[in-house]
Amino acid sequence: MNISNSQSSGKEVSKLLILGPCSAESEAQLLQLGNDLLQFKPDFIRAGIWKPRTRPGHFQGFGEQAIEWMLALKKTYGFKICTEVATANHVELVSNAGFDAVWIGARTTVNPFYVQEIAEALKGAEMDVFVKNPINPDLFLWLGAIERIQQVGIKSVAAIHRGFSFYGNSVYRNIPRWQIPIELKRRLPDLCLLADISHISGKPENLLEIAQIAMDLNYDGLMAEIHPNPSKALSDADQQVTPAYFKKEIADKIILRSVQTSDSKFNRNIKSIRSEIDQIDEKILSLLSERMALAEHIGLNKKEINISIFQPDRWDEIVERFLHFGKAMNLSEEFIFSLIEAIHIESIQHQSIKMNK
Repeated sequence: MNISNSQSSGKEVSKLLILGPCSAESEAQLLQLGNDLLQFKPDFIRAGIWKPRTRPGHFQGFGEQAIEWMLALKKTYGFKICTEVATANHVELVSNAGFDAVWIGARTTVNPFYVQEIAEALKGAEMDVFVKNPINPDLFLWLGAIERIQQVGIKSVAAIHRGFSFYGNSVYRNIPRWQIPIELKRRLPDLCLLADISHISGKPENLLEIAQIAMDLNYDGLMAEIHPNPSKALSDADQQVTPAYFKKEIADKIILRSVQTSDSKFNRNIKSIRSEIDQIDEKILSLLSERMALAEHIGLNKKEINISIFQPDRWDEIVERFLHFGKAMNLSEEFIFSLIEAIHIESIQHQSIKMNK
């Protein structure tokens, strides 16, 4: 993977790289792609054999026959190969075939029963296991799935951040919600964490941005969907790119930065700026505390004349005001909505305590 190092340290930085098509569509497709991917020296080639689709009638993968196509790819180029598993039977089939790794998808991670069945099937297997985050933004479901795999004795377990489903408008297919994988890494500091830039982005033009943020957050690697002819892909055509595109627009442009430096001047400057940030944070919390005290006062007034906590007109007014001022202050709409939601939930809780004592 051609990655420039902005620190110019001369040290080669190693990042895990998982590349390949959304689905294994034919042996010819995989062999053609394999030749084009040699330049990146990927750690694994990925391809879906079974595809869990949101709605019936959509392409659901070629199933068992695609296992032989993946094995042909491995034999021809020496790549390690991986695919998604959603049942114990899937695990048995690919394990017996000699796959090097599997991943558990977002639709499976969300269900502890499914994960436990897969974990039991993986017991004793010599494979790497990657666990994607659940569809919904639930840290503990993700953490629990990882723990279930670890508890059956699988030593090489990693997490893949693929973003979270949402209802609303966004430039991304799945909202990153970076704070959730960051918290996962804080709880499990030795866990390998990768970003599935294709499923977060949803479109080629967003891939570099997501990949760069992941690297700047010290992720351990990337997963990306690459297809020899994306427009002809049988699944997720919009988010796949060619090897040439991946090289030119992502691999050649992404920058790896050091986590720390011994530069004393830089460290002094950063310490000073962080001190200012800490003071501002304290002021923000103090103001929020004052705001909640006023919310409690409103709650007591509502209680006196039996008025409900939620007032739709007032909520619309707050949302519009926040969005207006947030945009003027160069704050993203996604952040503004998250902030409003958090403040509103806390305000409701404070009012509820006063109104329902």
